[in-house]
Amino acid sequence: MDSKYIIGIIVAIIIIAGALLAFSGSSSQQKIEIAGSTSVQPVAEKLAQAYMQKHPDVKINVQGGGSSVGITSVQKGQADIGMSSKELKADEKAGLNEYLVGKDGIVIAVNTKNSVSDLKVEQVKDIFSGKISNWKEVGGQDAKINVITREDGSGTRKAFEEIIMGKDTKIIKEAVVQSSTEAVAQSIKGDPNAIGYISLASLSSDVKSLSINGVAPSEQTVSDGTYKIQRPFLFLTKGEPKGAVKDFIDFCLSPEGQAIVKGEKVVPAK
Repeated sequence: MDSKYIIGIIVAIIIIAGALLAFSGSSSQQKIEIAGSTSVQPVAEKLAQAYMQKHPDVKINVQGGGSSVGITSVQKGQADIGMSSKELKADEKAGLNEYLVGKDGIVIAVNTKNSVSDLKVEQVKDIFSGKISNWKEVGGQDAKINVITREDGSGTRKAFEEIIMGKDTKIIKEAVVQSSTEAVAQSIKGDPNAIGYISLASLSSDVKSLSINGVAPSEQTVSDGTYKIQRPFLFLTKGEPKGAVKDFIDFCLSPEGQAIVKGEKVVPAK
């Protein structure tokens, strides 16, 4: 038999065997779908990356969308794990298991050029309701305050409304609505007269955080409870998690996982 023919057969066998091996490997790979809060998302992504390095047979896909999306997605079975940065209502809890991954402060943020450094809780409430509309009313320059808020369904907005605004006070209708923590930060960065609220975990030097009632937001003040504007970072599952989903959540709550949480400027749950 011609040697070239034999070599051709061998090459073909190797290619086919490789393709079959690749197909077998991809088909056996376990997948975990995670969706929800854009505040929890960066932490979940870091946890997922660390877990996948240890478990190459598991593929974890993390998507945002907001806390309401996380709750709905896991309830409908569209996601294995939902992410929420707000406490669930009684009707939302039905059939769901909650896992506290960490705690996060909600930072009241302004432009770095703003001279105001501290506000009272009542002042924040009055600003976001429109009762206070000029920075000079709280010790700043004579300039109109431009309020930035999050969209309905945002866990950050829900927590802010519950802690700051209360049941009877609404955020001013003229507020600019942004769909993510990053979008709020970018709006504040580009507007010297803007004010908004963002996740402590997402705080950067692009914006300035305000002290509230004399207490600056930090991991320490969130942990010890002296900074009052804070909320939970939750993972949600429909019923008891199993297999890779359970193993991943256990990893997130382990000392190694909680060290990653802390590294992302979120206060560990444990």
